[in-house]
Amino acid sequence: MAIRIGGQAFLSLRSVWQRWFLWVLLALLVLALLGTVVWLAGRHEAEQVQAALDRDTADAAADLRAGLQRNVQGLHALATGGLDRARWNAESAALMRGHREWLRLEWRDGALRTLAAADTPYRITLFDEAGRQSAQADVSLACTSAHKLEGAAYSPSHYVALPESGGLEVMELCVPLEAGGYLIATYALRDMLIELVAPTLRRGQEVSLTEPDGTRLASVGTARRIGSRVFSTQQLIDLPGTALVLRVDGWRAAPDVFPNLLTALVTAISIALVSVLVLLARDTRRRLRAESDLADTLAFRKAMEDSVVTGLRARDLQGRITYVNPAFCEMVGFSAEELVAAGFGEAPYWPTELAHEYQKRQTLRLAGGLPPREGFESVFMRKNGTRFPVLIFEAPLINAHGVQTGWMSAFIDVSEQRRVEELSRASQERLQASARLATVGEMASLLSHELTQPLAAIASYATGSLNLLQGAEGENAEVAMAVRRIAEQADRAGQVIRSVHDFVRRRDRTREPVAPQALLDAVLPLVRLQARKLDVRVEMVLEDGLPPAQCDRTLVEQVLLNLARNAMQAMDMPELRERVLLLRVARAGSLRVEGAPADMRHWLLFTVADVGSGISDEVAKRLFTPFFTTRPDGMGLGLSLCRTVVEQHGGVLMYEPNRPRGTIFRFTLPMA
Repeated sequence: MAIRIGGQAFLSLRSVWQRWFLWVLLALLVLALLGTVVWLAGRHEAEQVQAALDRDTADAAADLRAGLQRNVQGLHALATGGLDRARWNAESAALMRGHREWLRLEWRDGALRTLAAADTPYRITLFDEAGRQSAQADVSLACTSAHKLEGAAYSPSHYVALPESGGLEVMELCVPLEAGGYLIATYALRDMLIELVAPTLRRGQEVSLTEPDGTRLASVGTARRIGSRVFSTQQLIDLPGTALVLRVDGWRAAPDVFPNLLTALVTAISIALVSVLVLLARDTRRRLRAESDLADTLAFRKAMEDSVVTGLRARDLQGRITYVNPAFCEMVGFSAEELVAAGFGEAPYWPTELAHEYQKRQTLRLAGGLPPREGFESVFMRKNGTRFPVLIFEAPLINAHGVQTGWMSAFIDVSEQRRVEELSRASQERLQASARLATVGEMASLLSHELTQPLAAIASYATGSLNLLQGAEGENAEVAMAVRRIAEQADRAGQVIRSVHDFVRRRDRTREPVAPQALLDAVLPLVRLQARKLDVRVEMVLEDGLPPAQCDRTLVEQVLLNLARNAMQAMDMPELRERVLLLRVARAGSLRVEGAPADMRHWLLFTVADVGSGISDEVAKRLFTPFFTTRPDGMGLGLSLCRTVVEQHGGVLMYEPNRPRGTIFRFTLPMA
């Protein structure tokens, strides 16, 4: 029995060794084949690239010679029939417009004195009389060669400095005239490359003109890329009187694979591959018989796992995901391949803000920490970025030998349960808010009813006092002024109470045209009173020629007063040295605000700006929520009522940060 078991182990070990040997042999052959293919392909493509570059350079040199010859013919055509100053200005200007490579065209006599000249319209004027005297030697050399050759001749290139910085490499062309004298065209070598060399050659390559000794004169095209291979070729441009070299440098990355292999090498390697594959096929048939038995077992298990709605996930002892069922994939929105390929570290379904906490929990679990038997709650993130709560149950994953190989986790999506709980909670909050608003409405109606008579009495006493103080002088006049202000504020308080009463009862208010200046003047005394207490400087800016606003004057004044008070209270900070409250009214114009009318040309824009602490993101989410306030003595109804008043007028109330600090509140009202 022991001999049999030992023989089976020996045969199994021998089978494993043969299988690995065949795979290693196949891998070596494939690597040899690929290496040979890449080497041959790279060599072949490099030769092709160099050949193509040589052809392109030869074509470019031919184009350059042909272009220069055409230019000589154009100068001969200009001199046909004799030159005179009447023809010179028009024809030379037309010729310069058609030749961007020319910087200057000159008509000189036999002693090389300038009779007339035309500069290119595409550059600033480069040459003056002093500048041309410095190039006289090159011009003389070109014209001497032209006289000897009885045809066009070129001068060697020379450098011309630009007025501001840098300079140009130029070359002179001299064409003798039959009637005596010369036509001299000054070439810019770089512009000559741009105009006379095909643009397809400059795309992806660097084209340059050099002297025969290699000195670079001018270049155009693409600069060399780091890490690229250089392909270079040259063509001699032999011109009368001088010689230039056209050099083309092509930059190219590693050559692409080109499918052209030596037949004998491919055949030999293919025969070896087929031989190895035959041996592998024999081994594969034996393995297929064993895998067929496993397939039935796996299919049965997979059918069971796919039928459950609970998400399942298996991890090894290093924390890598080894298995997930379809329910888990559907839950998080990732495919099984994406989850398994995630490897060790942060899982793709972990929220970014909670990834560090989950990483610590996973490290604790891998260290042997046991999870609670009743499970625990967590938050996962779907592939589209949405979060959802899950209930997690984890247990050790034990193999057939009793050794723990990882962890098995079960997940239940509790988002629907949480949604029902949230709806119930929101309904309770809405009921409580409705009850509080109803109480506020009753209190407002009661206060408006109870305060009407005291305010009427205050107004009567103030009127009587004014009658007694009528015609008073000195200190009594100041008392009369104070009593008059008491009467005005009492009347204003009565109007506010009536407006609040009508607002709570949803009565239609009568709206009238009111000048923006009048709205600000009505609230300015109260604003300045509080501003003096808080050491706030009030600035008021009104655009010229503003039309009146069609509004409920009392309610809009309360909106302005409430926003101004909030702004001043936001600046009540000891460290704030300069406190400025800005009140501004202007036409809305082309303002685009969400919820506002499409055409803002018939609306006024009111602005209240402060330099306080600003509004945090947490406060901004609940800024207009009733009964929400950040002040201990606040009720949380001011901004909510302000927005309601503005929206009843058809406008919109908005806010934004005031740079560098503070907040800007704006609201719109229709023009009368």
